[in-house]
Amino acid sequence: MPVEPRGYGDSVLSAVKGLSRYHTEESLRAYLLQRSHRTDNGCLVIHGYGPRRGIHQKVAGRAWAHIAAYVVLVGGYDPALDVDQTCGAADCIEPTHLRQVSRADASRNRVQPAQCRNGHDRELDPATGRYRRVCRTCNRDAQHRWREREAAEVAQARAAYGRS
Repeated sequence: MPVEPRGYGDSVLSAVKGLSRYHTEESLRAYLLQRSHRTDNGCLVIHGYGPRRGIHQKVAGRAWAHIAAYVVLVGGYDPALDVDQTCGAADCIEPTHLRQVSRADASRNRVQPAQCRNGHDRELDPATGRYRRVCRTCNRDAQHRWREREAAEVAQARAAYGRS
C-alpha cells in the first residue's frame, strides 16, 4: 500500500522553499540534528548532500539547511527576510547563531577574508576597493596544471597515431 504524502496545509514548513513534503516539524528537527555535529567554537555544523564544507548546505529535498533550521529550531520565520549566521560559518545551524535580517543588512555584514582558502594574501581591486574574488596565485597555478594536462593529452594522442 503506497504511503500518501502528508502535505503541509497551514504549517510553517510550507514557507520553506524546496523542502520535502514528507517532513513534519518534529521529523525535520530530528533529521537536522542527526546530520550535524558540534564544533569546538560552538557551531552546529550540518552535513548536507554535497562533499564541500564551509558553504551553505541543502537538505530534506532542496531546502537550505540554515533556513529549515531557523523554522524548526528558532521559529517565527518571515520569508521576506534572509536567515543569516552571526558566526560567519555558512554551514552552521546553531539556533543561537541564526537571525533574520533584510537582504541589505546581510550584504552589509558579509566580510571578505584577507586570504584565499589556500592561505595566499588577496589583492585589493582598485576599481571597487574590495578584495579580488579570484586569487591570482591560485589562478596561475590552476592554469599551469591545466596546460600540463592538455600537453599530456596531446602527447598521448600523437603517440597513439604514431607521431612524435
